[in-house]
Amino acid sequence: MGDVSGERPLRADARRNRERVLEAARAAFSAEGSGVSLDEIARRAGVGPGTVHRHFPTKEVLFEAVVVDHLRQLADEAEAALQAEDIGAVFFTFLLRMIREAGVKKDLTDVLSGAGVKLSDTTRKVAADLRETFAKLLARAQRADAVRTDVDAGEVQAIVLAALTAEQAGVAHPGRMAALVCDCLRPRSGSLVQFDVQ
Repeated sequence: MGDVSGERPLRADARRNRERVLEAARAAFSAEGSGVSLDEIARRAGVGPGTVHRHFPTKEVLFEAVVVDHLRQLADEAEAALQAEDIGAVFFTFLLRMIREAGVKKDLTDVLSGAGVKLSDTTRKVAADLRETFAKLLARAQRADAVRTDVDAGEVQAIVLAALTAEQAGVAHPGRMAALVCDCLRPRSGSLVQFDVQ
């Protein structure tokens, strides 16, 4: 897939510079939030401010490029996980990684939840690809009796986002909510309690 800007393929040196900027931005946004300036990101990447502005005209464009890059990596990993023999172990390993990374990357949490983030068509497409592949991974794990069958991918995503919100609010120790999510998804006798919502 092409990058968020939709530009033509880059020369090797320009591609390397772009990757350095993305890496610096990824670390800066994860550690300090989106308040880091483009000039500071250029300094950390070891390139001139003009290089950053050439590839990413605004901080919003850079922010989204970082998120898209991360979503693509997760989608590729989920696709590869579909071929695993021990699909149950692979499913929970992948789920824990998603929870752990989103827990420290507020940008990813916001994008997955749609919390006031304006997304380009490219980002929506990559996020949709990840959701679709995750749903396939969940279905395979359910067919292998590794995950309870009375939940769907949308419900799992909602549970994960709720757990992340709780951890970010300091309700539980880091990792505690992720462990509870995984435990709740393992097969149990019986099914979910049905509530009559008026």
